[in-house]
Amino acid sequence: MLKQCLFVLLAASLIAVAAPFAAAQSSAPQSSNDNPPGNQQAAQGNGGWHHGPPDPAERTKELTKKLNLTSDQQTKLQDILQSEHSQMETLHQDNSLSQQDRHSKMMDIRKTSDTQIRALLDSTQQKKWDEMQAKREQWGHNGHHGPSDAGDHQGPPPQL
Repeated sequence: MLKQCLFVLLAASLIAVAAPFAAAQSSAPQSSNDNPPGNQQAAQGNGGWHHGPPDPAERTKELTKKLNLTSDQQTKLQDILQSEHSQMETLHQDNSLSQQDRHSKMMDIRKTSDTQIRALLDSTQQKKWDEMQAKREQWGHNGHHGPSDAGDHQGPPPQL
């Protein structure tokens, strides 16, 4: 009888420990071309917030939908986003900088990219872009930090 009780207790303990892991795996987003890696960027399963540098191709897709970009604009936008991505990756690898200096440089890179992107847009697109940027800034000022995708769902606003 004691062995049976211990066995049941052990089994219940294992289930209690394993259940959260199993639930986390089953609710984790599936990797595909529609979800950026680690969106990578934590794929859209968690409200659009992700744990990694934004994928330039995915950001281009999102902005194409939101801003109705021409194919020429898409090409130029992806070049800007790819350059930003590369610079951010390089900066991330640079361990010689303090966290504050790294953050400052990241903000400079972002600002440069944002300015270049805005210059590609027509007046209607610029208005929508400005609204998206304002939402992103507002979200950041509310104490949220970290990258996000360009989705319109709950969670962080677009970081573009």
